[in-house]
Amino acid sequence: MSVLTRDEAQTRAQLLDVQRYTIDLDLTAGDETFDSRTLIRFTARTDADTFVELKPAELRSVTLDGQPLDPDSLDGNCLPLKNLTAGEHELRVDAAMRYSRTGEGMHRFTDPSDGETYVYTQLFMEDVQRVFAAFDQPDLKSVFELTVTAPEGWTVLANGITEHLGDGRWKAAATPLISTYLVAVAAGPWHSVRTEHRGLPFGIHCRRSLAPYLDADAEEILDITRACYDRYHEKFTEPYPFDSYDQAFVPEFNAGAMENPGLVTFRDEFVYRSAVTDTERQTRAMVIAHEMAHMWFGDLVTLQWWDDIWLNESFAEYMGYQTTLEATRFTQPWVEFGVTRKAWGYDADQRPSTHPVAPEAVPDTASALLNFDGISYAKGASALRQLVTWLGEKDFLAGINTHFARHKFANATLADFIDSLASATDRDVHAWADAWLRTTGVDTLTPHINGSNGDRTLTVARTGSRPHRIAVGLYDQDLTDDGGLTLRERVEIDIPLTAPHPLGKKPALLLLNDGDLTYAKVRFDAGSFDAVRTGLAGLPDPLTRAVVWNALRDAVRDGELAPTAYLEAARTHLPHERDLALVQGVLAFASGQIADRYVSPAQRPAALATLTDLCRDLIRRTEDGDHPGLRLIAVRHYIDTAAHPDTIAAWLTDGIVPGGPELDPELRWRVLARLAVLGATDEAAIAAELDRDPSAAGQEGAARCRAALPDADAKARAWQAMFDGDDLSNYLFTATAQGFWQPEQAGLVRPYVERYYDDAVAVAARRGPAMADAAGRWAFPVHAVDTETLRLGEQCLRDAEPIPALRRKLADQLDDLARALRVRGEAGE
Repeated sequence: MSVLTRDEAQTRAQLLDVQRYTIDLDLTAGDETFDSRTLIRFTARTDADTFVELKPAELRSVTLDGQPLDPDSLDGNCLPLKNLTAGEHELRVDAAMRYSRTGEGMHRFTDPSDGETYVYTQLFMEDVQRVFAAFDQPDLKSVFELTVTAPEGWTVLANGITEHLGDGRWKAAATPLISTYLVAVAAGPWHSVRTEHRGLPFGIHCRRSLAPYLDADAEEILDITRACYDRYHEKFTEPYPFDSYDQAFVPEFNAGAMENPGLVTFRDEFVYRSAVTDTERQTRAMVIAHEMAHMWFGDLVTLQWWDDIWLNESFAEYMGYQTTLEATRFTQPWVEFGVTRKAWGYDADQRPSTHPVAPEAVPDTASALLNFDGISYAKGASALRQLVTWLGEKDFLAGINTHFARHKFANATLADFIDSLASATDRDVHAWADAWLRTTGVDTLTPHINGSNGDRTLTVARTGSRPHRIAVGLYDQDLTDDGGLTLRERVEIDIPLTAPHPLGKKPALLLLNDGDLTYAKVRFDAGSFDAVRTGLAGLPDPLTRAVVWNALRDAVRDGELAPTAYLEAARTHLPHERDLALVQGVLAFASGQIADRYVSPAQRPAALATLTDLCRDLIRRTEDGDHPGLRLIAVRHYIDTAAHPDTIAAWLTDGIVPGGPELDPELRWRVLARLAVLGATDEAAIAAELDRDPSAAGQEGAARCRAALPDADAKARAWQAMFDGDDLSNYLFTATAQGFWQPEQAGLVRPYVERYYDDAVAVAARRGPAMADAAGRWAFPVHAVDTETLRLGEQCLRDAEPIPALRRKLADQLDDLARALRVRGEAGE
């Protein structure tokens, strides 16, 4: 059994009550494996057979109620427990388990900066089985007692407060009832900053080599943590349910963070070694708020089965952004959500792989893993934001608190959640859930202005079926500002409209979904589009501008606006934009999608020239030093789009951009990577830079640069490292893949396009879902926008039987490729 089916989980949940796990891990057994000894106390409600899961390197012994079981009976990850009698049982398992280099199970990392080693767990979905034996499903909650033997000089962190017993032995306080996938351990010579808040121990932790950077931001991180903790206690009636709150920034982490109770793990890129923008700091704050929200929604109350993963992620996503707004210094998190996260949801929802926010067909864990996408996060959070708009925050929070009270330390379903909300309102929440959570696709809203003179009315055409409560922004020309727009009023309407809505005189711009409170694509009437083309930068609210930029983005993707027209809008309006999330989001789409995919190879040089001119303009406009974040974004994108090496090579030689900023490690590696693409550097320069920065990030930078060199031997070495061996960690694989494919080198890498599909299928089968995701996301030849690449991919899906994680990634990539081909065709090429 390689996956757990829903039917198997339901049968086992009806049979078992699991009281306690006592787990003993020995991390001193060598570099390849660690020892895992587990005692599980459980009760069978009737006489029956069942099974326990584990994925050992070696299964040494198993005893059930003191009687030995045959280790050879292990079938894949399933150890059968036959002829159980009703009553209490004890299962003991002694095994050696493999460390991971893929970010799954017990990941092991040696820091190249100082040779120190760290391990941490990521046990989501099925990966607890890589660390200890378990009845591995979310609705068999239990108490976990953990003891760890670690090398001298290490600190062990866990879900509960840990105590050092001496001789490398550490014991963690027993947890309350939690699910198996939420157990967490992080061990190594951590650098720690500890404090208390409202009587609760707080700690933040990172690798020793990152200590100066964590210390520099420690107060900011802890202030945000305290503010979020206090805000959640104002919102929620249930108190924080665990005995401590540690946040560990860990290396080579696949996700942004993981909500382990009492021990949240974050990717340690959130410990900033180089300059970052305030929007990036806002994102870190949002992730802190997101993960803390999970302590209630996900950890205290947990989904019963993986079909309700959206209950975890949509809630935390919504609460993360809203609480960042309410509790921290950051004032525009919803702008970043609108221009970045929401676009992720819109894109996912228009692919063949789309699914409802709350899907009904999740038959097994392999299927469930595919639903961690823009729909479960961004669309679900957008749906909750629309729900709050429709329901009112007071009733929404009342329903949430009822849900916590009813299901704390237990499990719940969508039906339970909706019943809790319904208890707090007279509105038909069940009908809302059917319309919003059980359907797929993105509605499109198109305005029609009727009437004449000062007697105009609005009707809205809707493609789709969901009800929407939206604000409509009416903007007039600002007579004191040439090309500027000023808000006349915002009116709230419900869609579908029951009658035309009166407007009075015709506005210069009518914007549906002003304020971005619903989830839908919006279009413009002809007059409004003309006003946007001339007045976008003059719109007073950045969230309004985000809605407009998203509408332009959608129009390009749908073939209704030429890609070059989007570039022209960016060239016209971004030099006047001051919201960092908007500048970053627009430049990312303009470079990564339009220049690299949506315009033809013949048009690409002109597109890059437009972008470098735009970035040069932004750099000039920020010479006064008042907008360092805006300047940093412009410098980064200037580097990435440079068609000629001279300017950026001079920056690297001088170690500074004229007028600033100085080139920190991130910018130095960024410049060197672009020089590699352009054939303006070599292996000697890469090696010298690695000597200068031998950190883990430096190793990744060097891998990226070496793969980007326009040299047949360099490409062959990079390909072999990715696909012929299994030595690369998840991060080094990703870095190599990011460097390999370059539009400037299309001819050089053309032979690898056909090889990609077979080799990706093979590496995914060997190395599992995390590496399948990396192979499908980063190693796919996105630059190869042609029908042959599409044909080869469709053939792979039809004939090669990729594992589910890779199949999903390939299907999405091929749909994006087909869209890019349509955009090129509809652009008249």
